[in-house]
Amino acid sequence: MRFTTTVSLIALSIATPVLAQDNQSTADEVVEDEIIDEENVIVVRAERLRGQLDVEQAPIVEYDAEDIKAFGAGSIADVIAQLEPATGSARGRGGGGRPIFLINGVRVGSFREFQSYPPEAIEKVEVFPEEVAQRFGFSPDRRVVNFILKNNYSSREIEVEYEQPDRGGYSSNEQEFTLLRIADGGRINLNLEASDTSLLTESERDLVLITGQQSDVATDPDPLAFRSLIADSKSYQAEANYAKAFIDSGSSISLNLTANRDESLSLSGIDSVALTAPDGSSAFRTFHAGNPLTRDRRTNSIATSGSFNQPLGEFQLTATYDAGWSDTRTLVQRRAETQALVDAAAAGTLAIDGPIPVQPDTGRDRADSTLWNASTLATLQGQPLYLPGGEVSMTLDLGYDWDRIESADTRTDIGTRLTRGDLSGGASVVVPITSRREGFLDAVGTISLNGQIGFNHLSDFGTLYDWTLGVTWEPFDNLTLTASRIWREVAPGLSALGDPIIREFNVPVFDFATGDSVLADVVTGGNPALVAETQADWKFSANWELPFWERARLQIDYAVNSSDNVTLTGPAFTSAFEAAFPDRVTRDEANRLIAVDRRPVSLFETRAKTLSFGFNVGGQIGSPPPEQEGGRGEGDRGAPARAAPSGQGRPGAGGPGGGPGGGMFAMNPERMAEIRERFCATPEGQAPDLTGLPEQMLERLKGPDGTIPPERIQMLRDRFCSEDAAQRAEDFRRMREMICAEPPQLDNLPPEVLARLRNEAGEVDPDKLAQMRERICAAPASRAAGGGGQQRGGSTGGGGAGAFFGGRNNADTRPRYFLSVNHTIALENEILLAENGPLFDQLDGFTIAGGAIPRNVSRLEGGLFFQGYGIRLSGNYIGEATVRGSGLPGSSDLFYGDLATFDVRLFANVGEVLKRDDEWMQDLRLSLRADNIFDARRRVEDESGLVPLAFQPDRIDPTGRYLGIELRKLF
Repeated sequence: MRFTTTVSLIALSIATPVLAQDNQSTADEVVEDEIIDEENVIVVRAERLRGQLDVEQAPIVEYDAEDIKAFGAGSIADVIAQLEPATGSARGRGGGGRPIFLINGVRVGSFREFQSYPPEAIEKVEVFPEEVAQRFGFSPDRRVVNFILKNNYSSREIEVEYEQPDRGGYSSNEQEFTLLRIADGGRINLNLEASDTSLLTESERDLVLITGQQSDVATDPDPLAFRSLIADSKSYQAEANYAKAFIDSGSSISLNLTANRDESLSLSGIDSVALTAPDGSSAFRTFHAGNPLTRDRRTNSIATSGSFNQPLGEFQLTATYDAGWSDTRTLVQRRAETQALVDAAAAGTLAIDGPIPVQPDTGRDRADSTLWNASTLATLQGQPLYLPGGEVSMTLDLGYDWDRIESADTRTDIGTRLTRGDLSGGASVVVPITSRREGFLDAVGTISLNGQIGFNHLSDFGTLYDWTLGVTWEPFDNLTLTASRIWREVAPGLSALGDPIIREFNVPVFDFATGDSVLADVVTGGNPALVAETQADWKFSANWELPFWERARLQIDYAVNSSDNVTLTGPAFTSAFEAAFPDRVTRDEANRLIAVDRRPVSLFETRAKTLSFGFNVGGQIGSPPPEQEGGRGEGDRGAPARAAPSGQGRPGAGGPGGGPGGGMFAMNPERMAEIRERFCATPEGQAPDLTGLPEQMLERLKGPDGTIPPERIQMLRDRFCSEDAAQRAEDFRRMREMICAEPPQLDNLPPEVLARLRNEAGEVDPDKLAQMRERICAAPASRAAGGGGQQRGGSTGGGGAGAFFGGRNNADTRPRYFLSVNHTIALENEILLAENGPLFDQLDGFTIAGGAIPRNVSRLEGGLFFQGYGIRLSGNYIGEATVRGSGLPGSSDLFYGDLATFDVRLFANVGEVLKRDDEWMQDLRLSLRADNIFDARRRVEDESGLVPLAFQPDRIDPTGRYLGIELRKLF
């Protein structure tokens, strides 16, 4: 007796689209691309999850759901923080802002739409280099992070946290509630959060009074008690998110609404007046007038964002918007009216060695700033042309940004109101030249060219242009090389142009001209005289998947940056800054520093070169259990196998479907018959009821935007209801009975199946037979007939996809780890103030653009998770640096020592540790944290080896070692 085993339903249910963002293949193409018919035996490779990206550049790092458990994170925002070594841009321009975020391979309106999601909702996360940003309508200066979410997930989360330095002084607490439900192509999320940080003053740390703080009057209060190191602050946030995919049209939408209120109160010392005796013998003796100088800041904001996705023939349309309003009010205590005291002292009617009368409160100055912003971006992405090397990918983008800033200050008579409209457009294209995958000139590897051109028409700056050219070469499967040339014109932001002018009193400043630490006024705000910047960059990268270390990648980036008319938004006060902009520094007749104006400035030209190294690895320690050996990996560019999370039945991994033969799956026949009956009973032209369809089948039917194209449903219906469908189901049922019998009845199995069970000697291999029986026979019929269960708190129910395919919940209990390290070397950093000079070498200490600029900076994130316990280690290293003095008598260079800090987080899943699965113990996590565990402080010395008062360790870092405890519960 002979029968076929070509069960097309199984093949369809586990096959995945090759492209995530480019979901343009028909349903038949999806199946044919990934299913190999070997003499009537269907073999499914299933090498990609729905929503994964298929691009020319290899990912820098990727983690699955089990890896993310080792993070011990509380939200996706926490996951992003731990991915920072890999997500920071290597273009050499300070990171380029936030990465570009995708959900299931599709661009979203803003990070707010999913930042509060619990990490348990993540199936996988991928990080890609800057060049991939062009596919989504952005310039290649930001990396791309793609989150692939679980198809069915529901949780409610409560999180409370308390933190403080080990020496006390102040504390912080935070409370958060999050609700998330992912089901039936929709997502609903609600997040409420409140935090509070208390005040820390200089008197609570071991600080020495800076010149200008001392009083000659014994009855005056301690000025250190009226200067804050940490402001008293409160923050409240509420956000709601909604997303929905529509099966009939293939479209999807998402919406976000977020409201914030932030409050802070800081102290700038006590009001004072300097008096001089009539004979001049007591010049500049300082007396406190008694009024504390406060800075009260309050910000209210509302923001909304959303997205819309729609297939348009061979293209995918994605449209997003992001809009917001914020209002900031700053109240600064006025100084007392002390001129009368000065006149009295000069006339000899006021004793300068006696107390100064406390002056009445003269009120507060007020600075207001209101910001409106609205941005839209529509992209059309597809593959309009096929070449011998593969498909040409094209992206067209069109957007409009509108910004307005209104600012006013009671110390000035004229307010500021600036409005900017920015119409942008562009096109990018990726052209395959050769291809190892397609077998076209594959001897030279895979080569593709990418190009991008765009414009920005600004209402206040005219039309600005940008373009990019690049090449990607993959000479081997595990090595990707890229080179890019980037040219852009960039306008300064409205805040840099129109922020209100704020004068902050009594700021500790080191005066490089005299070598003294003094209290000076610091002015911040906008500068309307700024001009547009021109950027011209080169970037070269190499991404190597190490052949001797599983899942390990080494990323090397070299960037060369050159810019004209550079906007410097936060210049540092140094001797180089004073030499370059002497009108920004105010001194008295005795050369004593009085004030520094740190509003934005324009630099003629800047030049920089950086070299960065990134190493990322993750996986499990030890050999896998026997039942999980021999499986294929997730298909991530040929990566070795990794065990599937318990109950998830991930295709292509170990466990169900991960065994020999590349993943031949078995389906419970009773369940298969029930699904077939439902589909075939639905009238032609109507969509069948998909409620209760197994999770993994739904997952494979969906496109990258979460919708199920009608043509895929029709194809599945055709396969279910064809004339030979019943015969195929019956054939499979009989084959299952033979394999699952005791003992197995192998004589009547098809030769193709028997061939897969035989070893090299031609005999039936007991291990192969046991693995096939495990996949087909292990699950009880009642359980195998169940639908896809909904996941909660990172767990799966007994009716999950793994059970549906006859799998068994064999959790891999090996320790799991991850490690991400990035090191950046600054090779050159120069500023040219004019065409013929002067030239400032910032690496040699002549800094203008910031404080001390080190040559070496490193960042580390690592973690280990084992049987409910976890540890996470974060590290930061800043190398030595120098800031030069003026070279005049009395001036001094400053020498910054290197600094290495380490943060440790210990956490335990209480239910797992105590082996308790009751409602309160399950998904309950206790975390302990210790930031800067070695209490390291950066030491800053002058030429004499002394620490200037403005750089006292407790002034630079008043927190030091920071301890916290967190309790998190998922329901």
